[in-house]
Amino acid sequence: MAKIIKQRMAAEIEGDFVVFIIGARFGAPWKIIRNFWFLNSMPKMLRELEKQPERGLLGYRQFLGPRGATLIQYWRSFEQLEAYARSRDAEHLPNWAKFNKRIGSNGDVGIWHETYKIRAGEYEAVYNNMPPHGLGKAGKLVPATGTRNTARGRISGEAEAAPVDIEGELAGVEGG
Repeated sequence: MAKIIKQRMAAEIEGDFVVFIIGARFGAPWKIIRNFWFLNSMPKMLRELEKQPERGLLGYRQFLGPRGATLIQYWRSFEQLEAYARSRDAEHLPNWAKFNKRIGSNGDVGIWHETYKIRAGEYEAVYNNMPPHGLGKAGKLVPATGTRNTARGRISGEAEAAPVDIEGELAGVEGG
């Protein structure tokens, strides 16, 4: 189990990066046995990418539910993400072809993805009483102090206009 960091931390990552969110929804869960190979395809790709950091994957976080899965990935660049997706010597392309041949648009398994290009400094993240997580794990964690104490400060580097008491109440406002 990862060690919990018992203080407020902010995430920092050098330069631009990409957030890629991909998921699958089981439209016919009882047919998943027939498509079991599909469940194993993403873990194979992730193991491959972990062994080859030069491909550009910085980190990821997986979520599994009864009707599907979601994976948040952090990539160094869109170009590296696209190069991996199109590479003939990587796990993705043959799995994509297999999906289209065996499942296609039959309704058994739905797939989706969203890609976001993030410019340097145009993001913010905060964690408290958490092990390294998400962007903080893909990049680095730094204390959420000074201008990093507020969302505005983390995203713009500017101090917050109205101070906020970190105990959970707005400063100078009774009842929060």
